[in-house]
Amino acid sequence: MNTTKKILLGSASPRRRELLQSLGLTFEVVAAPGIDETFPLGLSCEQIPQHIALQKAKGYTLADDQLLITADTIVWLDGQVLGKPVDAEDACRMLRLLSGHTHQVVTGVALTTSQWTRSFSSLTHVTFAPLSEEEIRSYVDRFSPLDKAGAYGIQEWIGYIGVTRLEGSFYNVMGLPVQLLYTELKKLNIII
Repeated sequence: MNTTKKILLGSASPRRRELLQSLGLTFEVVAAPGIDETFPLGLSCEQIPQHIALQKAKGYTLADDQLLITADTIVWLDGQVLGKPVDAEDACRMLRLLSGHTHQVVTGVALTTSQWTRSFSSLTHVTFAPLSEEEIRSYVDRFSPLDKAGAYGIQEWIGYIGVTRLEGSFYNVMGLPVQLLYTELKKLNIII
């Protein structure tokens, strides 16, 4: 696939790398500088990950022929952000909260060049079946989901046995709304 810019992925996430590769794009992964992932109070669930994706983009200096993709994903349950768990007990706590409920997964994406920045977000509703304490602990022990918002990966065992309903993009829940990203890149004439 031909592009008008050299694409850079500003993310250490192996899932984002895999999803971007699936689009057939050539890109380079660039080390993400450490950023403060806090956000102002009062932002909506769609605005929070977009704000963080834009903050991530500020840490890079780009050449004229480069396009940087940065992203952030949150899990939103009853007005509360469930980010990455700090440890196994926190992961179990988050999964107990999600058990038997519907939550939203929102990924914010920023597309940045030396001249402009565009951002957007994608929201997916995910419903979990009630999970037993044994299922929760087994998943956390086996998969150690400490690098995942909401303490789960939908593409892992917990998604197979726990997710009963999904409204929106499956890939958004994995960390990158690839269909929406592809559409935006075409609109911006990055993909030709």
